[in-house]
Amino acid sequence: MTPQQYPGGPPNYPQQGRGSQQQQIPRGTAPSQRGGVSGPVYAGGPLMTPTPELHQATQAPQQPGVTMQPRTPYGKPPAEVVHAESSLGPSSSQPVHEAMDQLSVQKEELVQVAPASSKSMRFPLRPGKGSSGIRCIVKANHFFAELPDKDLHQYDVTITPEVTSRGVNRAVMAQLVKLYKVSHLGKRLPAYDGRKSLYTAGPLPFVSKDFKITLLDEDDGSGGSRREREFKVAIKFASRADLHHLGLFLEGRQADAPQEALQVLDIVLRELPTSRYTPVGRSFYDPHLGQRQPLGEGLESWRGFYQSIRPTQMGLSLNIDMSSTAFIEPLPVIDFVTQLLNRDVSARPLSDSDRVKIKKALRGVKVEVTHRGNMRRKYRISGLTSQATRELNFPVDERGTMKSVVEYFRETYGFAIQHVQWPCLQVGNTQRPNYLPMEVCKIVEGQRYSKRLNERQITALLKVTCQRPQDRERDILKTVAHNNYDNDDYAKEFGIKISQKLASVEARILPPPWLKYHDTGREKDCLPQVGQWNMMNKKMVNGGRVASWICINFARNVQDNTARTFCSELAQMCTISGMAFNPDYVLPPLSARPEQVERVLKTRFHEAMTKLQPQKKELDLLIVILPDNNGSLYGDLKRICETELGVVSQCCLTKHVFKMSKQYLANVALKINVKVGGRNTVLRDALSRRIPNVSDVPTIIFGADVTHPHPGEDSSPSIAAVVASQDWPEITKYAGLVCAQAHRQELIQDLFKEWQDPNKGKMSGGMIKELLISFRRATGQKPQRIIFYRDGVSEGQFYQVLLYELDAIRKACASLEPNYQPPVTFVVVQKRHHTRLFANNHQDRSSTDRSGNILPGTVVDSKICHPTEFDFYLCSHAGIQGTSRPAHYHVLWDENKFQADALQSLTNNLCYTYARCTRSVSIVPPAYYAHLAAFRARFYMEPDTSDSGSMTSGAGGRGMQQGGRTTRVPGANAAVRPLPALKDNVKRVMFYC
Repeated sequence: MTPQQYPGGPPNYPQQGRGSQQQQIPRGTAPSQRGGVSGPVYAGGPLMTPTPELHQATQAPQQPGVTMQPRTPYGKPPAEVVHAESSLGPSSSQPVHEAMDQLSVQKEELVQVAPASSKSMRFPLRPGKGSSGIRCIVKANHFFAELPDKDLHQYDVTITPEVTSRGVNRAVMAQLVKLYKVSHLGKRLPAYDGRKSLYTAGPLPFVSKDFKITLLDEDDGSGGSRREREFKVAIKFASRADLHHLGLFLEGRQADAPQEALQVLDIVLRELPTSRYTPVGRSFYDPHLGQRQPLGEGLESWRGFYQSIRPTQMGLSLNIDMSSTAFIEPLPVIDFVTQLLNRDVSARPLSDSDRVKIKKALRGVKVEVTHRGNMRRKYRISGLTSQATRELNFPVDERGTMKSVVEYFRETYGFAIQHVQWPCLQVGNTQRPNYLPMEVCKIVEGQRYSKRLNERQITALLKVTCQRPQDRERDILKTVAHNNYDNDDYAKEFGIKISQKLASVEARILPPPWLKYHDTGREKDCLPQVGQWNMMNKKMVNGGRVASWICINFARNVQDNTARTFCSELAQMCTISGMAFNPDYVLPPLSARPEQVERVLKTRFHEAMTKLQPQKKELDLLIVILPDNNGSLYGDLKRICETELGVVSQCCLTKHVFKMSKQYLANVALKINVKVGGRNTVLRDALSRRIPNVSDVPTIIFGADVTHPHPGEDSSPSIAAVVASQDWPEITKYAGLVCAQAHRQELIQDLFKEWQDPNKGKMSGGMIKELLISFRRATGQKPQRIIFYRDGVSEGQFYQVLLYELDAIRKACASLEPNYQPPVTFVVVQKRHHTRLFANNHQDRSSTDRSGNILPGTVVDSKICHPTEFDFYLCSHAGIQGTSRPAHYHVLWDENKFQADALQSLTNNLCYTYARCTRSVSIVPPAYYAHLAAFRARFYMEPDTSDSGSMTSGAGGRGMQQGGRTTRVPGANAAVRPLPALKDNVKRVMFYC
């Protein structure tokens, strides 16, 4: 692969702005000068600017910031989120990010002043509704909720002694209501959040009152007396929830959503399902809501539903969706362990790795004993004994007389322990644990499995959750009817009425864009049909060049001649598709064992380079054949190739090598082309300069995402990735940068950095600055407009992410030249929401695809969207199986003054430029690429070998099992070990595809 040449050398940013109309406004001082976050020093040296290549963002000591926060409905974040924001800058008496107070843009009349803090933040208002496309009607899983005409009161609740279990708290409050509703509560039925707040429709007959409540422990079947537990409950008036302001907000006459009022209504509507089902987050599950399905290794899926109250243009809306999640099967522990290890556990002793796996799976799980007849006392597992059951002894009296566990169970219960070679479960207090043999314990029903699922379990769960649109719609309606919200005592008490019908919403189907291919192909242009097309009779618009390549085969069952044939077919397909692909390899395919991956890769690479260097050539591509189940091999290979050897690679699974289908080979050719610097296709309107707000001036489009560790990895770092378009007007090629940051930190820390160099003085760098510089080198022009698509941000984090990251963008631009401030549009992309859109008529082929889903290009910006702000739902892809999930786009900042049609069409059209397939995709490609880059970077980390860590495996390719690595950090605020740097010739191309 020949290095990409950047024209003109280092960029020369002139001191004047982009034109005479630009007005520079003083930016204030940097946070490091205001007593807030101090300027970090880059570990491994400063990012030198300008330099002739892209740099991977170098890791610096972490700034404190906002970590992952709970999702809240539209409007301002909850109190704890606002409080966390203060760590970004000075105290609340001083404005947060003063440097954002004044921002300059292209034209004086467009100057938009950034707020000093989230309290004065206003997101852009909707610039009218879109009109492009074919109008149609769709149904949404939103149910209109009539705003109650009640006087809502909030009361603080203190339960003593304090317990962490919401279940116990609810039991205490239920007993209180049962005893005192008539005599002390004014016959009111209060709604309780399970923690510190109680809500009533009207005042209670007191301002403050204490109650004494006695709870009986659960009957353990022993026939003996049940233990009594006494609680003191203090209820004190706190405030009135203002529904008047909620009404004003829904009418668009007030900017901020009154969170307290929304929270009250949400808690009221959750009271009944909480008492009926098992609550998990915002969802409810029950084994009787649908058939349980085994997921393997002792887990099963339960069906349930998601429920949330939301403010929308049509008023209050109850969003209901179907969901499934994993629960632990209520099995005898011996059977659970047998399934977990997937073997006959009596055949051989447990290995150390077996013990670690069992310990991780069972820690925190509640079990009941089975060796005492009807007496089913329950315990929570805290660990496993290090010794076998036959070796365990414990004191039975104050004199220290010891007795073995085996002997004790035989004498006390007449129970002969069979599996004496196994460890015992440790239950109860970790300081003085009790021992229970596994064979006398059964797992208690109704425990959600919160740890990470493996690939097979994920596949099994996806099969369960995959529903045709008409089936999902039917189940949603059945759920609403079954919950019977109108006859719910709580809904009646608070005067809430819920419609039984899906919301009927106006939508439009945007046309697909024309795509441009190379003029030497029989088809020079293509108009996709129902979100898809193919490469027949077409050639890539810019075919890449592969002059030198080798192949390594790690699959034991793929013979050398099969590997040669496959490589020959792949090379031929790349050539047919328009690439300059040399059919002859540098060295013949080599077979190797997976455990030797590092030695084999490095040895073969150096052998190839020894042959190429005398000819002044580089190795352009490594083709790798992998076993279908390859564990950590994929991740190890990518890390070595991209951070040590400096070569892009294309991995192919054994099952595809044997099939050698033309479709598969064509798809692989698309990926190879962009990895070696080519382009597959471009928007025809981009070449003819007809894209509003993009084609008129040099425009750079960013995508950004942060991926967080999986559940159970409680100190692994998060990975941030930013990609940016490197071609204009085509906007097809994207360079990417990655960095590790503190555990579950959502704000991207390395967007902009400043530090003091002992020799050069004040220096600056970061991901935004580097990508702006690389755009200038690649295009010969500096960006005069920035469009920033940010993935993975929940509504409760909108303010913090915008304040922090827009400030970083501003500083990065200003660091290149004093007056350089291109206008910014900042759009959040959300996929993890629960809005689903259904065709008004599932049989109508004019508005549905073959799977019964709505057509690609369907956009909704009315009724179920925000009452006043600029957001829309867009289903840009064709459904393959299940129900399509539209992406939700919410504009948080817009100095480019996009009209609804312009932004919706741009976003939809970009979804047809995704490099890895000939289909439109579900989210805008720059956000998709950022996710791929962040996922790839997790493979670059040092492996964790500790007992408490976990090896990860994820799906980064089609059907490919990929092992991962995790880097441990001692605490959330500790410095995170930097990722190894990408090699220069890798980071110039779309290596992550």
